Amino acid sequence: MLQNTFIGRLSPAVFAILFPLIGNAQQATEALQPPATSEQPTSSTSEEQQKFPVVALATLGDSESHITSGLVWRVYQSVDENVSPALVTKSQEASPIIYLPSGEYILQATYGYASTSKKINVEDRALTETLIVNAGALKLSGTVGDTPIPSPLISFSVYVSIGTDTEGKLILSNAKPGDTIRLPAGTYHIVSTYGDANAIQRADLKVETGKVTEAVLNHRAAVVTLKLVATEGSEAFADTAFSVLTPGGDVVREAIGAFPQVTLAEGDYVLIARHDNKVYSREFKVEAGLNRDIEVIETKDRAGDSTPN
Repeated sequence: MLQNTFIGRLSPAVFAILFPLIGNAQQATEALQPPATSEQPTSSTSEEQQKFPVVALATLGDSESHITSGLVWRVYQSVDENVSPALVTKSQEASPIIYLPSGEYILQATYGYASTSKKINVEDRALTETLIVNAGALKLSGTVGDTPIPSPLISFSVYVSIGTDTEGKLILSNAKPGDTIRLPAGTYHIVSTYGDANAIQRADLKVETGKVTEAVLNHRAAVVTLKLVATEGSEAFADTAFSVLTPGGDVVREAIGAFPQVTLAEGDYVLIARHDNKVYSREFKVEAGLNRDIEVIETKDRAGDSTPN
């Protein structure tokens, strides 16, 4: 009422000047007001309330003790069997609490090379799921006689049999002494390789649920140092190419250098040395645990003749 009275007292000229300004101010004020809406804001709290906790636990076999380390948990969205399930979340905690919306899921626990899974149905309440993992472990080492083989010089491969083939499927390669190899319960074929030639041992080992199977594979082998020399005990010739053969002529190992080292299984061998377009040879024997130099004596008269040690 006061505004109308004030405007009514203005002269027509002044009113013509002020009216556009009053109109623009009202438009600006209206522009600053938030638009009217019928939608209510969605709070993060309401979203959290739609998820429910799933406590995941795992045991080894029928043991009442839960696995406390080494587990990887995965949750997949349960869909049509013809479609690969989508990964929802993953955890490396021993007993994680996983929050999930209502629905059907696949809960998977992986323990080394063993795993198990089950379908779960998440509803409007907390859920505790315990999965049973039928797994044990292997711990392997190697020796020559009573002497342990250092870790860098030995490795192990683990196979599972398929039919009559003991090496049907490779599970793990290049395992080292003392590694804890977690595997499903069952029988496995172990191949132990000492060095990089033919010093190989094999064994079939049984893994039992909840137990660690420890095994020592004994190698009957030795490390030999190959040399081409002018006389016994003299300095070795550099850039010599060596070939180690079986008595039947099969190549076991080749090496180049002044004195390369080769790990060989116990047995008889032929050593060929090539240097300056000449070829020298000798026979030698490897005895388990006896590391030694194998020298080929350079002959001046005729290539191929040398005096065996």
